[in-house]
Amino acid sequence: MSIGGISGYNPYSVPGFYDAPKGVGGSGPEEGDGRSVEKTGRKSSPEECQTCKERKYQDGSDENVSFKSAAHISPQAAGSAVRAHEGEHVANAYDKAAEKGGRVLSASVSIHTAVCPECGRTYVSGGTTNTKIRYSDESNPYQKNQKAQDALRLKGRNIDIAA
Repeated sequence: MSIGGISGYNPYSVPGFYDAPKGVGGSGPEEGDGRSVEKTGRKSSPEECQTCKERKYQDGSDENVSFKSAAHISPQAAGSAVRAHEGEHVANAYDKAAEKGGRVLSASVSIHTAVCPECGRTYVSGGTTNTKIRYSDESNPYQKNQKAQDALRLKGRNIDIAA
């Protein structure tokens, strides 16, 4: 038994010394040689499977963004469409912070992938956006104290000696 990568390299494939089982060490069918490879439980076809044809994307947030109603996106275009959609959430966070006098501390986007159970292809299954916004609260005594400390610390930092 040997453990290796996907490349099919087998260090024990010296003829006569070690006879590798069929399908190990690159002795299986090569791509384009006319022989087809059937994966267990999956259709071996270059066409899009029924599950991929019927896959729909829908936004679950309460923001005004795209994909409010379920829509089909081809697997080839799903990555860019999901990234653009999550970018709308980030833009909304910056707009919300600007309207209410806040500051965006961080904004991160995660793109999720999954494997189709029917055809075995990897596809973009969705995305998540996380944002942190800090709002200044003038009525908070701790915020007032922080401003006073900042004023003392920054006092005299910008001095024009030439004047």
